[in-house]
Amino acid sequence: MTVGHIDRGLSAPGELRSPGASATALEVRAVTRTFGALTVLDGVCMRTEAGEVRALLGPNGAGKTTLLRILSGLTAPSTGQVVFHTTDGARPGGWEARGLVGLVPSGDRSFYLRLSGLENLVFFARLYGLGRAQARRRAADLLGRVGLSDAAGRRVGLYSQGMKRRLAAARALLVEPPVLLVDEATHDLDPDGARTIRELVRDVARDGTAVLWVTQRLDEIRGFADTVTVLASGAVRFDGTVDQLISTSRGRRYVVRLAADGSDPAFLRSALGGVAALDPASGDGEHYRLTLAPGTVLGRALACLTDAGAAILGCHHERSEVEEAFLALTASAAR
Repeated sequence: MTVGHIDRGLSAPGELRSPGASATALEVRAVTRTFGALTVLDGVCMRTEAGEVRALLGPNGAGKTTLLRILSGLTAPSTGQVVFHTTDGARPGGWEARGLVGLVPSGDRSFYLRLSGLENLVFFARLYGLGRAQARRRAADLLGRVGLSDAAGRRVGLYSQGMKRRLAAARALLVEPPVLLVDEATHDLDPDGARTIRELVRDVARDGTAVLWVTQRLDEIRGFADTVTVLASGAVRFDGTVDQLISTSRGRRYVVRLAADGSDPAFLRSALGGVAALDPASGDGEHYRLTLAPGTVLGRALACLTDAGAAILGCHHERSEVEEAFLALTASAAR
């Protein structure tokens, strides 16, 4: 095992394998990070393919930010290895991680508020080594892709939070990085702004970029992410597809709405026997929390209620399936 080493790959930025091929773009090999006696990351392994959107989930303190800092070259792992796989035959040279990784940070404050959006992007593109004319063309193109062409000449200090997030995404794509790291990009954005960011990232992935998407919005990964990794207490607790994550959900708790003039709740609890527990979910006399016993299917519990004379007006999971699975995985790590 290589200690504290990051292999930067074998090609120039943007020369990743074709998006149609199943090719590993980013590989995390048994990465550990300690700060004194505190272990923040503990043997993390993860693999992301070109064109794949991988969601990274975890409670506060799980190690997500530390992992992103290691992947972006801002922090070295204590042990383990991070490998960027690119086309054989060429090396990134002096670009190091800057040419291989694009980062959309959470709560970014590094823009120059008195400069326009275009001027900001040109400035950062020049730092990456682009010529003045090339930097301006690239900046203008990306502003169009993120829907900021009309605001290109406006001072960034006048941008909304959502506009700044889109500008941050544009900056991360200045050198067409084969790997894109996105940290809480939709946090505190309205649904429309969040959808715009997700659509942009999905488009980038279709072009062959490997995306690591860190989020606390659990349900936004459905229909968006291809795979998901769950971190808890610095270790990987789950790694697979979103459907596989959902399949781990126990789905034991539901909210049922019963007609207010139905049977007495005490009688319904007795009718359920050991099949499920029934408790008020609100004070309206209609909504109840139905907690299934191990091995019980929902249909059996509902049949017990209807056989006892209850009129069922509605039934839904108390939490989403993604949230249920996430809570079960992270709770087991905390014990």
